[in-house]
Amino acid sequence: MKPVIAPSLLSANFSNFSFAVDSIKRAHAEWAHFDVMDGSFVPNITFGHKVVSDLRSESDLVFDVHLMVEKPERIAPHFIDAGADNITFHAEAAVHAHHLLSVIRCSGRKAGLSIVPTTSVATIEEALPFADIILVMTVDPGFSGQTMIPECLEKVKKLVKIREERGLSFQISIDGGVHAANARICLDAGADILVTGSAFFDAEDKSALVNQLKGRI
Repeated sequence: MKPVIAPSLLSANFSNFSFAVDSIKRAHAEWAHFDVMDGSFVPNITFGHKVVSDLRSESDLVFDVHLMVEKPERIAPHFIDAGADNITFHAEAAVHAHHLLSVIRCSGRKAGLSIVPTTSVATIEEALPFADIILVMTVDPGFSGQTMIPECLEKVKKLVKIREERGLSFQISIDGGVHAANARICLDAGADILVTGSAFFDAEDKSALVNQLKGRI
């Protein structure tokens, strides 16, 4: 059911990921989003596949892994083995994107491709038939709590048009600066998945926020 809400653990308290994942479940959000950063593709460093592995036995949520790393082909297999359901990597970081999308898909996971704000949809158009998820970054990747760059929503509209014209079935995810006040314009643009970080983990009533993001309030 559209949309899917995917709170990002980047904004959670890193000392208690188990509680954070449980709070996502209790708020009736569908996915837990894992932002994996290597200190190279983006300035910050977060966590590796062991976090996913350790949490997998504690939750039946969809684990949505976003690799903000150089050479994602080197570590994607570790996240497959750890139990990730979706693995998204950056087009800017992978030379052989088609191959990695195929590897992820062949493992039974959903394969995603992400683009930063300055990367055009045209850059990834040839890869669209091989992706399950296209993640449009609406902030510069690497930091939580940023303000959305609204111009990036034009990419979502372009992706919707291409999907309809070519009969494709990928989902469109938006990541960056998503909160209750701008969720409507994200959905109107055509987003299927809303990744939200600080807005979710700073909310006193997380269930109410999820309902707001879904457009129910």
